[in-house]
Amino acid sequence: AGPQDLECLFDVFLDVVKTHKTRKLTVKQILTQELKYSPSRPVVSYVPQKVLIIGSGGLSIGQAGEFDYSGSQAIKALQEENIQTVLINPNIATVQTSKGLADKVYFLPLIPEYVEQVIRVERPDGVLLTFGGQTGLNCGVELQRAGVFEKYGVKILGTPIQSIIDTEDRKIFSEKIAAIGEKVAPSMAAYSVQEALEAAEQLGHPVMARAAFSLGGLGSGFANTNEELKTLALQALAHSSQLIIDKSLKGWKEVEYEVVRDAYDNCITVCNMENVDPLGIHTGESIVVAPSQTLSNREYNMLRTAAIKVIRHFGVVGECNIQYAVNPNSEEYYIIEVNARLSRSSALASKATGYPLAYVAAKLSLGIPLPKIKNSVTGGTTACFEPSLDYCVVKIPRWDLSKFSRVSTKIGSSMKSVGEVMAIGRKFEEAFQKALRMVDENVFGFDPYSKPVNDIELEEPTDKRMFVIAAALKKGYSVDKLYDLTKIDRWFLQKMKNVIDFVNVLESTDQHHLSHSVLLTAKQLGFSDRHIASAVKSTELAVRMQREEFNIRPFVKQIDTVAAEWPATTNYLYLTYNASAHDVLFNEEHTMVIGSGVYRIGSSVEFDWCAVGCLRELRRLQKKTIMVNYNPETVSTDYDMSDRLYFEEISFEVVMDIYNL
Repeated sequence: AGPQDLECLFDVFLDVVKTHKTRKLTVKQILTQELKYSPSRPVVSYVPQKVLIIGSGGLSIGQAGEFDYSGSQAIKALQEENIQTVLINPNIATVQTSKGLADKVYFLPLIPEYVEQVIRVERPDGVLLTFGGQTGLNCGVELQRAGVFEKYGVKILGTPIQSIIDTEDRKIFSEKIAAIGEKVAPSMAAYSVQEALEAAEQLGHPVMARAAFSLGGLGSGFANTNEELKTLALQALAHSSQLIIDKSLKGWKEVEYEVVRDAYDNCITVCNMENVDPLGIHTGESIVVAPSQTLSNREYNMLRTAAIKVIRHFGVVGECNIQYAVNPNSEEYYIIEVNARLSRSSALASKATGYPLAYVAAKLSLGIPLPKIKNSVTGGTTACFEPSLDYCVVKIPRWDLSKFSRVSTKIGSSMKSVGEVMAIGRKFEEAFQKALRMVDENVFGFDPYSKPVNDIELEEPTDKRMFVIAAALKKGYSVDKLYDLTKIDRWFLQKMKNVIDFVNVLESTDQHHLSHSVLLTAKQLGFSDRHIASAVKSTELAVRMQREEFNIRPFVKQIDTVAAEWPATTNYLYLTYNASAHDVLFNEEHTMVIGSGVYRIGSSVEFDWCAVGCLRELRRLQKKTIMVNYNPETVSTDYDMSDRLYFEEISFEVVMDIYNL
């Protein structure tokens, strides 16, 4: 039960032992023979002079600031190689379109006609399609079909466009996956409502219906009867010509891997993530934990091997995201989908591991091999390694459903969230409570009093389900009963129970009897001063003073991608109470810039643009800068934007803690 990609070394060892008397070749030659990769098409590593990058256009639900981040990184990577960059993106509220990044920016609609005009005028040698989300990709596919790239001699860099089409078209996708002996969830393609009903008959209800080539699961949902399916099919066929009917795997675990491959077949898995919510909820809508917490070593490696097999089969060059459905009671799994482009998950994986996926993907698209790219975080090692994490990351989406009248608060396979937050801690409980506070600054943490217990809401998830679980645990529901209702893995439910159990401990003491050990344990479980104060009937400042008297202060830890096995000079930091020493020294004056936090309706990328502008100007004035922000989709949380980056919540308590260091 270990990684299987280098099992061939053992075969070489056995051969050497068997043939040591008659052997003509040295061991080094045999190894070279065994590990040599001969590509089906020769790898042309010509460096283009000018590259066109297609952006993602206006923001929409399901496609927000993460493509500003990936586009900006691509531009930086290309400029390091002295390549001229031309960007098409009509969105003015982005960092990538501001001056000082791309050499030329065209604020034009992302429609084939306009892009063709730019190509005619600029005559670029190459084009990058995978940095503009689904919008940029769809535009590129249309241009390819119209023969525009061929006409002007523009080379598509990175993943071959055919691979992208193969992963998007569900029918070809399942055939290609079957060809290497892997399984996709049983599904059928339909082009009319009648065909959809016939497909559902064959697969058996319940089924899930979704439109192909769509963004954020647009027009998708679950149907238990033919009537429900009819309404879904009519909606979905309005968005797309092809409709996919899948057999429902509701209640299975959902796991994703981010994989990177270069043109010479070197593959690594950068990050694996697990959804706390079971299958049936879009990845963008569910709480995600990295690295995965409930997989066994054997399951982890089984899925990792499958991921590498798939990315090699599709011939992806760059970054790729693969999603699995895993049966919680056996080792059975299905591949749900493969995204051969940068997505919101890749922005999260980059920030969770400190491995700059978009930057590396841009370098790989030029035909540079992975071992030649430097790991820009440690500065010493190469990019051809798998990051190891000595912490836990929790991502929680934010919905602003209360702003709309008559909108259902249920969450499902179609994306409604407008932003997301990421919290880092040394324990799941610590990161989880941090993240809940980041999503909404009026929340104390995992609060059992904000929602009443409601079994229907536990079964059919809404945007506030976590607080219903808190209330249920407070009321005495067992972990097993909650598992039957929610299908959330028992491991996560047990961790949530630990938090609620400690709420009960705090409520049974008053502030004068708070001992050092109780206060320290509370902080290690991720309780904020406000939360402790409300439990012991005191005030936040009183708890803060008592904490400082006890000398209970947070420690600053680095994210260095190598779990502190190599010395790293990174400035990517977080605070934790589950530690005993600081990783960095505090001996210089810095200027602190406070970021805009989670994207919500009415505050999004434009404030990230403000923060980045401020950081750049301070840097120009030779001031040392500190950035405090917790939004993984932003450019301001990029490790090279500031001298010190604290990936932390923006609250009085935390900002003061950082200020006092």
